[in-house]
Amino acid sequence: MECFSGRVLFQEELIERVREACAADDGLDAALMYGSFAAGEADEHSDIEFWLFFTPRRRAEIDPRSWCAAVAPITYGLLNEFGTYVAFFPGLVRGEFHFATVDEIAGVAGWPARGAAVERMVVVDRSGALAPVLRGLPERYVPPVDSPGIIAEYCDPFANWLVLAHHLAARGEDLRAWDALGHAQRHLLWMARLAEESTAHWLTPSRGAERELSAGTVAELGAATSPASPRELIGALRAASALGRRLWPVIAGRHGRDAPTSLFAELDAALDRRAAGQGLVG
Repeated sequence: MECFSGRVLFQEELIERVREACAADDGLDAALMYGSFAAGEADEHSDIEFWLFFTPRRRAEIDPRSWCAAVAPITYGLLNEFGTYVAFFPGLVRGEFHFATVDEIAGVAGWPARGAAVERMVVVDRSGALAPVLRGLPERYVPPVDSPGIIAEYCDPFANWLVLAHHLAARGEDLRAWDALGHAQRHLLWMARLAEESTAHWLTPSRGAERELSAGTVAELGAATSPASPRELIGALRAASALGRRLWPVIAGRHGRDAPTSLFAELDAALDRRAAGQGLVG
């Protein structure tokens, strides 16, 4: 494996140890690596990520913490909200391990994309069931940018979350408004990618955004973020509204649609009134 700096990363050493552990475990039918290292995009801050498919009998015997600790000492381990075991190795290196059974290999066919070349992903495939499923997936997910439904899926939720964030901030629920603004910002990222026809890393739209979007748009996206305080929230909401108002017509125009200019105008007027009321004009 290669990294950007040319030096061997600790993650690469861990990956080799995982490969050795997989090869030595006769109860492991198949294993794959995914994520940044499989895609060749990793750096010193990247996770290591694996799916491990055991026989049902072997899976019943395994304690995820013990399995990971046999690879290298871990400082902590937990199950995340998706049921994935996350191991923290020295140096704050995260490892994500899906402990599954062979019956779950077929479910890989439902992934939107595999994200890397098959030969970089397959670690073990004793029965030969895993590689064909991976080959049946596209390497990269291509969003349906030519479908008019793209507006309903990505632009409309932006408007919904943005107006909600405005009302919550006006009520004084700053933390809840900040949370709603976060949802609006994620859809704003998708809108920026659509408008600039930069759909790489679509499934995680913030990934690589600084490299893949124009500098001006990146600055506007940054302005649409804020701490959870009244002054900063108003500024971020105004910035998010301004960027959405700029991006939406670009996307909608490709489908012969109009942007909701009246909605943006009403929201901007409301934000201006709030800013004036708090002495933030100018």
